Amino acid sequence: MNVFASSQPAERRRWIALAVVCLAQLMTVLDTTIVNVALPSIQRDLHFSQSGLTWVINAFLISFGSFLLLAGRLGDLVGRKRVFLAGVAVFTVASALCGIANDQGLLIAARFLQGMGGAMSASVVLAIIVTEFPAPADRARAMSAYVFVAVAGGSLGLLAGGIITQAVSWHWIFFVNLPIGLMTFALGSALIPDDQGIGLAHGVDWAGSVLVTTALMSAVYAILQASTHGWGSSEVLGFGALAVVLLTAFAALESRIANPIMPLSILRLRGLAASSLVRAFLVTGMYSTFFLGTLYLEHVLHYDALKTGAAFLPWTLTVAVLSVGVTARLMARVGPLRTLVPGLAFAAGGLVLLSTAGMHTAFFPTVFLSTFAIGLGIGLSFMPLLTIAMAEVPAAEAGLASGLVNVTQQVSAALGLAVLGTIATSHTKSLLLHGHPLTSSLLSGYHVAFVVGAACLVVAIAFAVMLLRARRPQLRVVDERASEVEAWAERQAA
Repeated sequence: MNVFASSQPAERRRWIALAVVCLAQLMTVLDTTIVNVALPSIQRDLHFSQSGLTWVINAFLISFGSFLLLAGRLGDLVGRKRVFLAGVAVFTVASALCGIANDQGLLIAARFLQGMGGAMSASVVLAIIVTEFPAPADRARAMSAYVFVAVAGGSLGLLAGGIITQAVSWHWIFFVNLPIGLMTFALGSALIPDDQGIGLAHGVDWAGSVLVTTALMSAVYAILQASTHGWGSSEVLGFGALAVVLLTAFAALESRIANPIMPLSILRLRGLAASSLVRAFLVTGMYSTFFLGTLYLEHVLHYDALKTGAAFLPWTLTVAVLSVGVTARLMARVGPLRTLVPGLAFAAGGLVLLSTAGMHTAFFPTVFLSTFAIGLGIGLSFMPLLTIAMAEVPAAEAGLASGLVNVTQQVSAALGLAVLGTIATSHTKSLLLHGHPLTSSLLSGYHVAFVVGAACLVVAIAFAVMLLRARRPQLRVVDERASEVEAWAERQAA
């Protein structure tokens, strides 16, 4: 069934608007991974040191994770469309600056600005979907599109980065955002419904905004530094302690003022809180595949940039298939929890399989099956988690909840990268000190990290069963109208 086939212009416009916000989300998600395969070229051209090169990624992650909550709340106050369009504009301008960068400082500053723009647009996408698609069947379809973009976009970024870097130059991984950003801004202005927000008259909690943004920035910075300096370093402990102090001050402030940026009452929505915890462990394990899996393919199997990106296609294609109705049909028939748990198990199994790969492992079957299993797991997990997270959120706080969902994902990504990267590096260094060859030492470090990533997914399964099972009667957002969703899924499959 073609979702654009409605005879009513308003209905058709709503689905086109969904495509627009997903396009912006794709642009942001691509940028989190497309840079990775271009890092050697960037290092060579701009003369980065190895430690300085990490800031090409870290600057984006820090600003993105830190500004999500503030941007989500501003969307509730001044209108989600305004915040979305402003974010697209900032991201597009920052991409141009990244593309023309001819020194280290400009590139890092532009990447930081890119993260801010990405946070502004991404923070309100879920809120727009939830408010524009209140019917369970329509929301299931809209969430499927969002999940595909949010999850598959990362592996597409690896492939696109390899193609562009080898065919033209690393500058063009940023320049390609310009026509996409301009088109997204123009279509978004015309097609996304106007919303006024609840108004600045409710008060803007600027003190809370500064506290939580600075706290998150300090926390993400501390986490990212762990992979370079170690968990016991003064950088990690100092900025980690600062983050704790600032978050404590933030919580105290939010409990005392009339119009907080984050009403603490939203944390009493157990579906939102519990799903965020499960998502944190899921993303922690998932990122070991993106980053350490890429390093394994390049440093051990000696794949080039293009071949590395292509190796993740089973993941991308599997998520694509699940996003056209399979996951929605399963949720309609068995509920979010019974869809989520097998998904987490598949992803854990894929990581365990990847931990058996050796120095001469062929792409098929080991690498293929591991990326396929992880894609199957992610495709079955993200949509139930999003459904659970947003099920009980009041419309007036949808932007805040959307920001919280994204904050969980980005901070967990940084944590996963830091923890698993540190584990892999420490194990490799230990083996090297004992006289083991470099390649086998690298491989052993990656294996340990993959096993730890799988363990994180096992923990996610345990939390899902313990914390979400009791909430199941309240979490049947799709199940409440199961017949409607099933009817759509059957038409989709026809």
